[in-house]
Amino acid sequence: MTQRIEYAKAAPGVVKAMYQLEHYVRNCGIEHSLLELVKFRASQINGCAYCMDMHTKDARAAGESEQRLYLLSAWRETPFYSEREQAALEWTEALTLLPSNDVPDELYERVHAQFNDEELANLTLAIVAINGWNRFGVGFRSEPGTYQPAQNR
Repeated sequence: MTQRIEYAKAAPGVVKAMYQLEHYVRNCGIEHSLLELVKFRASQINGCAYCMDMHTKDARAAGESEQRLYLLSAWRETPFYSEREQAALEWTEALTLLPSNDVPDELYERVHAQFNDEELANLTLAIVAINGWNRFGVGFRSEPGTYQPAQNR
């Protein structure tokens, strides 16, 4: 697989805008470990190899267990995720699969029981952001494997 374009070079403003969005998400108050699970799960659904590589490395660097990462796609069938994490993962799946999905009131109520209004808005923005990154990664065939987690995050 060959990368199609280097979008960061082709349109630096695009990356600047995405980084501003990412900066907000990283500093919105939602736990870093939860954000990494959300980013990894959306990337699995979207088939973004570059983002899956990135977010598993970031999650591991932050202390996430291999077991929880290996089983993330089957999170409903394991006892390894908290109610809050389960709610975030279910919300992630619903919003990532939105074109073929509905977001029922029952789901909203389950998620809202775990996240206050501000947190839910921020979680939703985090899902919007990773889905955006996934579209760049998949659309332009970003090559996985070279990403290295930042030190001291």
